[in-house]
Amino acid sequence: MNAQSPVPSSALTAPARAKSDRGSVSAVPDSSVTRTDHLSGVEKAAIVVRALTEAADLSLADLPADMQSELARTLTRMHLIDRKTMHAVLEEFIETLEQVGLSFPDNLEGVLTLLEPRLDQTVARNLRLQARGGNLDDVWGVLEMADDDTLLKLLSQESEMIGAVLLSKLSTDKAARLLMQLEPELAQSLAMAIARTETIAPEAVRRIGVSLADQVKAKPRTAFADPPPKRMGNILNSSAPVMRDGLLAQLETLNQDFAKQVRKSIFTFNDIATRVEEMDVPKLMRDVAPEDMTLLIAAQDPEDAATLSFLLQNMSKRGAATLEDDASTLPPPAAEARLEACNRIAAVVRSLVDSEEIRLKPAAE
Repeated sequence: MNAQSPVPSSALTAPARAKSDRGSVSAVPDSSVTRTDHLSGVEKAAIVVRALTEAADLSLADLPADMQSELARTLTRMHLIDRKTMHAVLEEFIETLEQVGLSFPDNLEGVLTLLEPRLDQTVARNLRLQARGGNLDDVWGVLEMADDDTLLKLLSQESEMIGAVLLSKLSTDKAARLLMQLEPELAQSLAMAIARTETIAPEAVRRIGVSLADQVKAKPRTAFADPPPKRMGNILNSSAPVMRDGLLAQLETLNQDFAKQVRKSIFTFNDIATRVEEMDVPKLMRDVAPEDMTLLIAAQDPEDAATLSFLLQNMSKRGAATLEDDASTLPPPAAEARLEACNRIAAVVRSLVDSEEIRLKPAAE
């Protein structure tokens, strides 16, 4: 067992299995088998815990509080256990672990840690709020459900003490994510301000929560999650280059600021070479369909040369050689098929960025 290994409560509380479960039932007890049926389940758990603490820095923090207390009280009553009994109890414990196929988290927080990256963001925030005992009518629930941009604006505008209270009342993962997005100086100031919140009165915290929640509620609800430039950029990401360039040129004559923001939101296949980090290419290639790469290599389009070279040079040499060999057997693809392959690979990059698995270099002005 590794250091700080959590002990599954199901393993500690599982009832002892009779020796007859392991084979045929014998009418005459086996005198060579050490009996453990005189021990309760909690006493057996206490023996397991005591034995494991000799070999590892054992963590019991994930067990329910009442179980931790009961284990502690039982340990004080156990005094001495002979070696044969200890070995018999440990054997039962190991057998129980070996029979476990899957273990499941004991609480909603644990489930969210497991599933949150795969859940809809709104659903995940709602469940996280429930796990913390809040609700949508609670002022801190309102703030927990607020989007990052809204909270970042509050943290930038309010005093350091108010910002420190806000970060302290949010879930730890959300507070950490917000801190990472702040300017380093502000993040440091807020971190120092948290140290000064120890003596703040509960009523003051409540008033701060009410004031901040009122500001969030005053923000008008919108029909779209993304701002207009990003929505337009997403549309143009899947458009043909000729149409994309033509439309951008027209937008610049009508609204230069909007066109500039749209350009920042556009990410195409040909942007990969300049905006993806070399070390992220292997991660990207795990999600890219090999058929798309071989199709683009076979197309030999000059516009794709820089990006293809960048990807092939930064992936495994064997993988690159396999793709080039497979491409050499393909006929030149149709222009539409090439464009679709480019869009699919670019979409993989955008998906990895959205899930924060990779980060892009800033777009050139």
